[in-house]
Amino acid sequence: MIDFTWKVFSQTGNIETYLLLKELEKNESFEQTRNHQKEKRNSLNTES
Repeated sequence: MIDFTWKVFSQTGNIETYLLLKELEKNESFEQTRNHQKEKRNSLNTES
């Protein structure tokens, strides 16, 4: 989805598309952080 949004922005220069791209990147980063924290918690729980 991010690649498609970037392609649309690069072809059109539409600022709303750019803002959507940044929002998608922020959400993806948040999801990766949350998943990493879950994995860390799960590994700590299995060590106990």
